[in-house]
Amino acid sequence: MSRKKWTLAHIDKDVAASVAETHSLDPFTALILTSRGITEYEDVEEFFDHDFAFCDSYLIRDVDKAVERIKKAIENFEKICVFGDYDADGVTSTALMYSYLLSVGADVTYYIPDRVTEGYGMNTDAVKKIAEDGTKLIVTVDNGISAIEEVDYAKTLGVDVVVTDHHKPSETLPSAVAVVDPHRDDDNLPFRDWAGVGVAFKVVCALNGGDCMDIISRYADIIAVGTIADVVDLRDENRAIVRYGVAKINSDPCFGIEALKQISGVGGKYINSVGVTYSLAPRINAAGRMASAQTALKLLLSEDENTALEYAEIVDECNKERHTVENEITKFAISHIENDEKLRYAKVIVICGEGWHHGVIGIVAARITEKYGKPSIVISFDGDEGTGSARSIDGFSVYDAIKSCDDLLTHFGGHTMAAGLGIKKENVNEFFNRINEYANSVPSVVPELLINCKLNPAYINNDLLSSLSALEPYGAGNSQPVFGIYGVTLSEIKPVGEGRHLRLTFTKSGSFVTAMKFSTTAEEFPYCVGDTLDLAVRIDKNEFKGEVKPSVQIKDIRFSGTDEDKLFGSMLLFEKFKRGEELTPKEAKFITPSREFLLGVYKFIKQQGAWNYDTEVLLKRTGCPMHSFCTMQTAVDILCELGLLKLDDGKILFEDGGKKVELSDSKILNRLNSFMGGDGNE
Repeated sequence: MSRKKWTLAHIDKDVAASVAETHSLDPFTALILTSRGITEYEDVEEFFDHDFAFCDSYLIRDVDKAVERIKKAIENFEKICVFGDYDADGVTSTALMYSYLLSVGADVTYYIPDRVTEGYGMNTDAVKKIAEDGTKLIVTVDNGISAIEEVDYAKTLGVDVVVTDHHKPSETLPSAVAVVDPHRDDDNLPFRDWAGVGVAFKVVCALNGGDCMDIISRYADIIAVGTIADVVDLRDENRAIVRYGVAKINSDPCFGIEALKQISGVGGKYINSVGVTYSLAPRINAAGRMASAQTALKLLLSEDENTALEYAEIVDECNKERHTVENEITKFAISHIENDEKLRYAKVIVICGEGWHHGVIGIVAARITEKYGKPSIVISFDGDEGTGSARSIDGFSVYDAIKSCDDLLTHFGGHTMAAGLGIKKENVNEFFNRINEYANSVPSVVPELLINCKLNPAYINNDLLSSLSALEPYGAGNSQPVFGIYGVTLSEIKPVGEGRHLRLTFTKSGSFVTAMKFSTTAEEFPYCVGDTLDLAVRIDKNEFKGEVKPSVQIKDIRFSGTDEDKLFGSMLLFEKFKRGEELTPKEAKFITPSREFLLGVYKFIKQQGAWNYDTEVLLKRTGCPMHSFCTMQTAVDILCELGLLKLDDGKILFEDGGKKVELSDSKILNRLNSFMGGDGNE
């Protein structure tokens, strides 16, 4: 189910008008805030507060103990090791903690485990190596909350541990000198949703005598990149961190961030939080995925331009390699899913491969979830040992789903939307069955696309850009607004970018709008000039030769007047049937195509010669209502089963050689009839 259900946010226009008047805001800005539930006086003031006051770090449990032990190590010239992680959050956390400790005279080093050979978090071999190097204190950043055994082992070697982490703890905390994690049950904080680098920031502020603004002025660019990369909600302190960080990235970044800007093609240009998401953060992540995260760390710690550019070129090559490997695995995985109906129609997709690069399986899982609109878990096996990465959709906790199968796993952890796990090969089939049983036990959900508000094409201008800029920085919890432009007529289709993209022109009531549909060729585009469509779009600023104009980018398109409740209900019913579940007589009757329906589909495909687009477009072109989705899909399956049509790489091909067929030979029809108490289809 690649299609997302459009959900239009409710906006009380009277409330929006009141917000605009009370806070002297542009009316359009107030509309977007209202669509996101930001209407209370204090919430609106905080959203736009450019003099945000960070909370006292000592409100977080154990910060006092952490500061006491770290300061003792500094004063006694004890060797300190900052133990980080290989993703962008972990790398920036390490850079922040290491840089600050170095600046105050600490004898400090760092350690980041290898993603492939060591995996996430502390491990006893690393602890032993660190201890042998003379270290007396380990400070973890972005990890450590689950390192029960490793912390105990460190104590036997005479090494103290201070844990700073943001992942949810289990019932048992590590026996460290201090465990700084805002998600501890005994922490009662007004805000707790920092990234790992945010927690490290709070500890550093405490070490710095509570002077947060001094730390922000020095490290905001690094802290912001980690915060954005970890996809934590950009509200409260996170929003302030990113606001300060974006300003520093554009005015006075460290050598490493400036080099990243240059190598990613945004040097000399203004870059907002969205640009950080797509240009800077992936390159830092790529080093840990494809090679060594220490390269990215050395980039951020660079003290001159030339050194930084050398490391930036290396991480850029890692990013290119990541793209190649990711695309290869994704292509293989999708091909396997398309050829295995048990996988394709499962509520949770579990796909396995041998020797898949651990650094990209999370991205592959995200791409599969995006394509099929359902939770997915990608597992890479090295012999009998499997490492998995999971991604989900709103409304389904993949963490809870995995936890329901914890007896089959060697380890697991994560969040509602993303998780990781370890599993033996012998347990994979049982894991697939069990996690799908869990999915069947909770309410079904479909992926949604939230439309913040409707937009008339006549209002797309530079004034709108100004209204939108007031809402930045964008990110998780404050995503770029998506606008619904309804009932426009497609008037022109123009391929651009060597045919890889489309520039589309639409008209409505005398107004017109030109929008980009990226990564879509003319052959792949299913709509025709004259179609009446709805658009879900984002609007960005486009600067060219000093001129600023709005750039409209299409996120989704649908036929105007689509009843999405009926469409998605029909989609879910079809998937239920394909999974082999029992249908009620009423459901079976609804899904079963009549002889006339089958003949109509057959004749249409025969006339076309082939069909290259999805079922929703097929329904429209054949004049069928959208609630007939399950009937149309079933009709195509029956015609393919009888040899009249053929499915080939998502295309429906006309296959009939003039042979005569009997509908009673269809196992699909016979199964449907069995639910209705019939013996066959006449």
